[in-house]
Amino acid sequence: MSPLRFSSVLMTAILATAMVPVASPYASAQVVIPTNRNALVEQNELQMLENRLQRQLFQQQQQQFRAQDREIVPPQRPIVPVIKPSCQLQPSGGGFVTVCR
Repeated sequence: MSPLRFSSVLMTAILATAMVPVASPYASAQVVIPTNRNALVEQNELQMLENRLQRQLFQQQQQQFRAQDREIVPPQRPIVPVIKPSCQLQPSGGGFVTVCR
């Protein structure tokens, strides 16, 4: 497993575990209590860090996809034999005429 792929998997696992407590429907309704401001600030910082990490993971994934696209070689056109017409010179009067079939 490449180091870039391993770090992507690791970061995804960290994000998945970090997002579990936030999944409750009551997590978005916050009451600011003066003694709870530090926790709110820390939660906001954690959310910012998670967003930044998600952006970085997305960018890494896009870079991997672009690298894979560059590696794919477009198929070459098939070589098709060309049949040449069979032309013959036939005498006609005082000269020759080319007859192709």
